[in-house]
Amino acid sequence: MAPQITFARLPEVPLAEITAQMNDPRVGVHMPLLQGTWDEATTRRFVAAKEACWARDGLGHWAFLGDGQYLGWGGFQKEGTEWDFGLVLTPEHFGSGLRIAHQALAFARADPRIPFVTFLLPPSRRSLGALARLGARELGPVRYDGETFLKYRLDTA
Repeated sequence: MAPQITFARLPEVPLAEITAQMNDPRVGVHMPLLQGTWDEATTRRFVAAKEACWARDGLGHWAFLGDGQYLGWGGFQKEGTEWDFGLVLTPEHFGSGLRIAHQALAFARADPRIPFVTFLLPPSRRSLGALARLGARELGPVRYDGETFLKYRLDTA
């Protein structure tokens, strides 16, 4: 039976779990903005920055839990006037992405602030069929913090 997926705030997860995830080279393969080795201080700043999004926008990134076990983090972050959706899982839970995305997108569809979401994926991502199955359409390449990403949009309204 598949674990029950719940969303929690990042401060509820031990810093060591997030630090280990972000130092795993399998996670960094598709994260061109990920720089250097993470330590507890880096993770603490990361969690504080994600919590600041909640304070500023009323929405942000969650920790994803499966039967209480940390699966990864992600959620919605305001980029200008758009809500971008991101999902970063621990390698042991890479296969949970579509299930988590469905649950998060159901949240977006119920939130009147979010008429659409965007996805920024590095060109290294070859398997993009899940985005098509979700109904997202490619908008083309964009530059973000000096890196090229493939941008997709999914209408939620």
